[in-house]
Amino acid sequence: MPDFGHNESSLIIDDKDSGIFRIHRTAFVDREIFERERAQVFDKSWLFAGHTSEFPNPGDFITRSVAGRPLILVRSDDGEVRVLLNTCRHRGNLVCREAKGSGAEVFRCFYLGWIYNTRGELKGIPGEEAYSEAFDRDSLGLEPVPAMHNHRGCVFVSFDPDMEDFETYMADALPVLDNTLNLGDMEFVEGHFKYSMRANWKLLVENSMDGYHGAFTHERFFTHFMPDMGLPSIAMRPPTEEGNAPVFGDVRPLGNGHVTTGYPTTSGRGRAATSYLEKYAGPALETYRKMLADRHGPDKAKMIEGGAGNYLIFPNLLIIDGWFVFRTFYPSSPDYMEINGWACMPKEDSPELRKARLDWYLGFQGPGGFATPDDVEGLEGCQMGFATHKEVEWSDISRDMKSKPTGLGELQMRVFWREWQSRMTTGQHALSTGD
Repeated sequence: MPDFGHNESSLIIDDKDSGIFRIHRTAFVDREIFERERAQVFDKSWLFAGHTSEFPNPGDFITRSVAGRPLILVRSDDGEVRVLLNTCRHRGNLVCREAKGSGAEVFRCFYLGWIYNTRGELKGIPGEEAYSEAFDRDSLGLEPVPAMHNHRGCVFVSFDPDMEDFETYMADALPVLDNTLNLGDMEFVEGHFKYSMRANWKLLVENSMDGYHGAFTHERFFTHFMPDMGLPSIAMRPPTEEGNAPVFGDVRPLGNGHVTTGYPTTSGRGRAATSYLEKYAGPALETYRKMLADRHGPDKAKMIEGGAGNYLIFPNLLIIDGWFVFRTFYPSSPDYMEINGWACMPKEDSPELRKARLDWYLGFQGPGGFATPDDVEGLEGCQMGFATHKEVEWSDISRDMKSKPTGLGELQMRVFWREWQSRMTTGQHALSTGD
């Protein structure tokens, strides 16, 4: 194996002339690379933390770990959304230990009793008279995250105080995200899908946008379940068989490492859920479609319902329009990550339409669904295979590099890897991520 000296520029072969793109498997197993990712990627990005529908009223809060930091996302008593670092300024313990709550007036550290209000201000100290005159209570409130941005209910944070503004960072991904949010007054449905995987986090980035594996890994769903339910299969046979590939939209880089497998179009390309919802919530779906058309006009309504396929907000927010999924994942080691998944749906849904959407979501994405257990098995198998990385050094990600990209190709992965390499080597966005 070559001695890379942890030079990430040597970990990728990107030969556009020949159409070859390969990743050295050291990128999936090396501890020093993992630590650099934390500093160069996660600490210098806008990261999705949650949705305001999870804490809609003053005094409502959730706690969550983002890039290894414990956070409190709270609707303060003044109605403002705040994101506070969940650590007491006294001795460092977690101030809030509950996953979520409502009607909170204060957060009290159980360890030594310091009390903070929902704005993060320090309001109570047992035995405060024991401190000297130099003690400054006003300077010891809960620390807010260095940067926070609320985009239409989607709360993003950054741990870089000099982070570029949110709109610049999002580049051409912002209208794609807005297309999803235009489905209605969006909310995260009650419940939070949390699981873990013994695999490198970058494998899940690749997998979440990969149409190639569907006919194989998820054969039960595409070639058995859908036909058995009287629905058209979108991947009836392996994509190597001519004429039997699923239909995908316009795979397009969106700048700064963001990418979509299906750029929104007014042609009304249906999302994967369309046939299921038409079958099981037909009248309710038509009422919803009329609402969309009245609100946005018929062409834009088709674009909104058609969706944007599976898209990545670099580095680790995956939105899967076809299954109403928001997904993030954070690694704690090169071979382990924790995943969060939410169902994001319009509040305007009738009970019938909401039930159909949730059945579709859970049937594929849920803990007992057709897809998630398969993906966990597949990616953990990859990680086990990487034990041979000294002998079998490279993974190939070259599909469609010299032809028109489709969701069965791998341009979307190459977009991610080119941004990853630039961040790791220069600390800057890649100048170009396309082929």
